[in-house]
Amino acid sequence: APKLAPVREFMTALINIGKKLPHVPTKDKKTQNLISEMKRMNMNLPARVWIPFYRFSHHVVRIAYTESTVLNSRDRAPYIVYIEIVLCDNVFASPLPIKQNDSKLRSTRSEENLTEHINNHQPPSVSGVIGSYLNCETQSLDSELIDPYRSFTNSEDADIWSTSDEVTADDQQQLQTQSASRRNGLIGYRSNHTLNINPETQSIRSTESHLSQQEIMPFDIRKRLTEVQTTGPILFDRDPDDPSAATLKEPWDKKEQRIRQASPYGHLRNWRLVAAIVKCGDDLRHELLAYQFMVRLKEIWFIEHVPVFVRPINILVLSNNSGLIEPILNAVSLHQIKKNSKLSLRNYFLREFGTERSEEYLTAVKNFVQSCAAYSIICYLLQVKDRHNGNILLDDEGHLIHIDFGYMLSATPKNLGFESSPFKITQEFVDIMGGLQSDMYGYYKILILRALIAARKHMDKLMSIVEIMQHGSQLNCFSKGNVTLGLRERFHLNMTDEQLEFNVEKMVESSLNSLTTRVYDTFQYYTNGIKCALASHDDSSEDDEDEIERYAKAKLVISNEESVLQWWKKRSINYPTLSVLARSLLGIPASSCTSERIFSATGRILEQRRQNLGDDILFIRNFKKILL
Repeated sequence: APKLAPVREFMTALINIGKKLPHVPTKDKKTQNLISEMKRMNMNLPARVWIPFYRFSHHVVRIAYTESTVLNSRDRAPYIVYIEIVLCDNVFASPLPIKQNDSKLRSTRSEENLTEHINNHQPPSVSGVIGSYLNCETQSLDSELIDPYRSFTNSEDADIWSTSDEVTADDQQQLQTQSASRRNGLIGYRSNHTLNINPETQSIRSTESHLSQQEIMPFDIRKRLTEVQTTGPILFDRDPDDPSAATLKEPWDKKEQRIRQASPYGHLRNWRLVAAIVKCGDDLRHELLAYQFMVRLKEIWFIEHVPVFVRPINILVLSNNSGLIEPILNAVSLHQIKKNSKLSLRNYFLREFGTERSEEYLTAVKNFVQSCAAYSIICYLLQVKDRHNGNILLDDEGHLIHIDFGYMLSATPKNLGFESSPFKITQEFVDIMGGLQSDMYGYYKILILRALIAARKHMDKLMSIVEIMQHGSQLNCFSKGNVTLGLRERFHLNMTDEQLEFNVEKMVESSLNSLTTRVYDTFQYYTNGIKCALASHDDSSEDDEDEIERYAKAKLVISNEESVLQWWKKRSINYPTLSVLARSLLGIPASSCTSERIFSATGRILEQRRQNLGDDILFIRNFKKILL
């Protein structure tokens, strides 16, 4: 439809930028080019375009181009963009807003002196900004705002998404009918909410603003003492190798206030800030399948009163190798935490949330346990792989959130099938819970059991999602074996609740002690620089490193009849560390345990599966300390 052409062109422009960035040599230069491209896109805004996975009507008015950042990726260049929008009744009928005169912004809100201005003045509250501009008017876009330069569209369609659409009388009548049905809900949304500010937060702010007029209760005293004990969140310094860490760590409300002050549209009462991750080179249909599965699981757990936390991420698939992803606000990856804070996860919790007995810390630990249990079941049922610390986030409330579901079901990184544990649970996670003998660790296992029982009760609802997606699909996650049969088996319909409880205990134990999880984490550290707990104990001997380096330089040719591990095993004189490693891996006994199925079937060791380790394993230099 012609009315959808502008938003299609807008999405195409974002994707084209994502396709160019991988060819730029360094991450810092990638970010510079990204900022330049985003600034050019602003020449076409405001326009009748919107971000489709946000389900409220809005117009895109500006891109906060200086905030755009390239995210961590070895081979690709996904990026996050912060977009200024204005809420509206109808994207086709509502008038486009006009920006404030630049001269009014230059003295106090220009982007050039924004940092100094924020340091010297207290920013106005969101309610103050809205109250000051309740009567601001909106009007159609002035033609002078449209620059003739077009970066991403053909000359024939140069202004297709930068000009207003003509609305016919019939269209207007239909749109008015639709608008009337939404108006009450939208007004309620505007009056009671600002984007990403929940009712609980508003309640707290309201309570604090009237504290002087109310009686001070013991809870308030305890809350104040907790705040004094908490030293505050850690802010990350900007790192040229990872510019996204500092950007993502900044609290969302502060970022929103800062950008609003510098924006020529910040005076509008319906102004909001949203974000989107643009990703090219990956098939986001895997992500979409995981999203649908998690949404259904979340509904099931809510119905069955299982107190676990899961945060499904909205996905917009634009092609078989591109799309948009909703970012998780106020969250950074475990890799970024360990790299920037130089702390263990437990010490980071203490730094962020206060002392062990503080109310904020205890709440954060509870949130951590409830989210960890939910994602343990999700990763088990969907067999999610590539669970390194770059793909696991921690938000500002303590929730653990998994992202990047590109490898699941039958798809594994490089087709190695190496991560064989049911899910990822490390000793660092257990330390946050309080240790193996703690009540919270026991609570974690209880939640896993309850979550699995609830999922098993509604198995058909979950199976139907995967079965529909599998029909006629060419996705990698359906390429090997009978995927739906394997998924059905993981619900353990033949087990009683007592047997299932015993099985959960075994899964948790095997995951916590998983050899392959530790090896994969360390492999990611030495190949991609992704921090893990093992990396902080880098005490491997120089002899071990020299041995691996000598092997790598030798470029030895191994015959097809002999696997890499068998070759290492026979050469203990020249390669003692690799030989011991090979013997350790080849000596894993065959059994029906989940953690050993990668190497065994029906009680017989499969040597060919172990060949898949290949020379990639050479880059893990801490073998002797990690594995033996």
